[in-house]
Amino acid sequence: MEQDFIISPLIEHDATDLHRFVVDNNERLRYYFPKTIASNSSLEKSIEYISIKEKEIQEKTNFTFAIREKESLKIGGLIIIKKIDWFKKQGEFAYCIGSQHEGKGLTSFAVKQLSTFAFEELELKTLQIISHKANFGSVKVAENCGFVWKATLLNEFTPTNEEPLDMELYELSNEK
Repeated sequence: MEQDFIISPLIEHDATDLHRFVVDNNERLRYYFPKTIASNSSLEKSIEYISIKEKEIQEKTNFTFAIREKESLKIGGLIIIKKIDWFKKQGEFAYCIGSQHEGKGLTSFAVKQLSTFAFEELELKTLQIISHKANFGSVKVAENCGFVWKATLLNEFTPTNEEPLDMELYELSNEK
């Protein structure tokens, strides 16, 4: 399964596919990714979103990648290294996977691939995953990838029109 997928940056040519991915997975994304939905609500907005993401990679502020089917290059998910603190050498993962690929280990594959990239290419020392305890898929990804629970972060995330949620912090350190 993993061998059928690749991780690569978004490019302008992806706009239609990215927009379709967000529309098709709107219900899955709306709770934790409302900004991504808003930023891809039209083809024009997806073009702009990709342009912003390309600039962020150049500026080394965020790294947004597509999880793609190797043969068709169709987007099956997104994975992002964000909130990079270059002084602390720390970054945080955010990820989402399309419903048709859920439960197949693709997100764990992507996190493992980008953890290697973050440690070896970006020279980060600590990677974080912040997840709600009821988001069992995300907790499983953290555990499958060797991340260790560190703390409960009180009122860490506020979903649209809801009360703040406590979130769980998982970390992976590069021992080198």
